Amino acid sequence: MPKLIETRADVELMVNQFYQKIRQDAELGPIFDEIAQVDWDVHLPKMYDFWEGILFGTLNYAGRPMPPHFRLTQKHTLTPAHFDHWLALFFENIDELFEGDKAQEVKYRAYSIATIMNNRVQQVNAQMEFEN
Repeated sequence: MPKLIETRADVELMVNQFYQKIRQDAELGPIFDEIAQVDWDVHLPKMYDFWEGILFGTLNYAGRPMPPHFRLTQKHTLTPAHFDHWLALFFENIDELFEGDKAQEVKYRAYSIATIMNNRVQQVNAQMEFEN
């Protein structure tokens, strides 16, 4: 039964369940595990801090999310379809676990972030194509 997002523990549940879905996904799983070779012991705590900061205003996250995605698209072209699929899994995850204002907020924020990130990555892709 869906619950409210109220604590860091809820954020950790959200992040853990989401990335479990990602890793099991036939399209996105290999990008994260084989191409990006994500170190999950490092990545997951960063994501807890990132989403906790967005939802609760904590200042625990220190990072720059764009450069790793720019490096990744140089290894494996990230397309708008990848970002759409990521977002669909994210929304599915939220809807399975949570309800209420914070659930709606996190979906809105994820949509905004995915849109911006996709636009920036597509600029990098276009530049790489232009240079080749």
